[in-house]
Amino acid sequence: MYSSLPEADDPSAVRAARQHLEDLSVSLHGISPPAPAGRVVRVIGTALEASGIPAMMGQYARVETPEGWRLGEVIGFHGDRATIMPFGGLRGVFAGASVTLMEQDSTVPVGDDLLGRVVDAMGRPLDDRPLLAAQRRPLKNAAPHPLTRMRITRPLDVGVRAINALLTVGEGQRVGLFAGSGVGKSVLLGMMARHTAADVVVIALIGERGREVREFVEDTLGDGLSHTVLVVATADAPPVLRMRGAEYATSIAEHFRDQGRRVLLIMDSLTRYAMAAREVGLTAGELPATKGYPPSVFSALSVLTERAGTAERGTITAFYSVLVEGDDLQDPIADAARAILDGHIVLSRDMAATGVFPAIDPAVSASRVMRGIVDAEQLSLSRQVLSWWGRYRERADLIAIGAYVQGTDPLLDTAMVKYPEILRFISQSPDVSCDFPCSLGDLRKLAGDPAP
Repeated sequence: MYSSLPEADDPSAVRAARQHLEDLSVSLHGISPPAPAGRVVRVIGTALEASGIPAMMGQYARVETPEGWRLGEVIGFHGDRATIMPFGGLRGVFAGASVTLMEQDSTVPVGDDLLGRVVDAMGRPLDDRPLLAAQRRPLKNAAPHPLTRMRITRPLDVGVRAINALLTVGEGQRVGLFAGSGVGKSVLLGMMARHTAADVVVIALIGERGREVREFVEDTLGDGLSHTVLVVATADAPPVLRMRGAEYATSIAEHFRDQGRRVLLIMDSLTRYAMAAREVGLTAGELPATKGYPPSVFSALSVLTERAGTAERGTITAFYSVLVEGDDLQDPIADAARAILDGHIVLSRDMAATGVFPAIDPAVSASRVMRGIVDAEQLSLSRQVLSWWGRYRERADLIAIGAYVQGTDPLLDTAMVKYPEILRFISQSPDVSCDFPCSLGDLRKLAGDPAP
């Protein structure tokens, strides 16, 4: 092919030939090479192994089935084989099926067009309405630099009296909501979504029953949907989609935070995100460490939750529900969540059984930033109420059997009078909002002199 090149003693011809080669190179640069293709060689669990493709971690691939192409994600490698977990399950996958890598696209739709909408983990609408053109943002973002984060200095009104007064949450705080099944965590989360003073609410329903999604939208959330984005990845979704749903909701919250808005991010639940990460890790060949959870799960929890919080402008105040098996707060995921979050609110099954809602147990709950965001009066009043609550709970058995003699312990005497008032203070109907002035006013009344 080089025989037609001009001789070197003709400078103009050489320059022309070089320009022709450069033009040819530029024209070829825009032509994408054919996508590498491989073959399915093995199916194991919820994933498949493909050979003959130079895949990257997290890259998408198309898998051939009789019903058409099925999208999946590369989650690991074993020798020269790539482990791929399809988003739609393994139905129709056969030995020797073609596997084609796709161009890396790790962006997701975000923006105001999503407000009032219900979407799945891929950004597709679930509410039978067309999705307007939205901006796009990377799915996986790094957490803000620790020295550029604003300090948490202001409380966020969540509309719940017990939280506002006794466990005050700051703008940009990350809180775990610990509860067993059937204690009312989803109703409490929806209550905060409706009554909060935040500018935008982003809710991620991860691993929920499909039946509960419509109930949450229509009954629990209600009119609060207008300023909310709801991301849904139900329990029957593959684990990679459940993980993606949590990451997608966080990306949406980051977009609004970067606009300087106050965002409330609610994730129900962080435990099911961890369970999905466990499935992915075990399928990829990782060895289990703590109660069946591989080490990558605990790393994934930190990476996800660190993306919330404050930044140079705007805040993401995050509530992550944590399911505790058998109400055991020493569960590995619950223990890890307490360590990495900025506070925890525990719902008591015993209180729920007596009709108290929300069944918040203030004695075992804590807000790590409350001291720096409330005034001295509220701090003193809340400590007084907590001291009464704690003393009564310590001596509840003695009181129940009539073994305590009044006058022996003055603090307990007062706590016995105040305990029913504290229960009424904690109780709040889901349809009722109690803002900060209301919460502080009720706290002052509660902490006043006990009735004679």
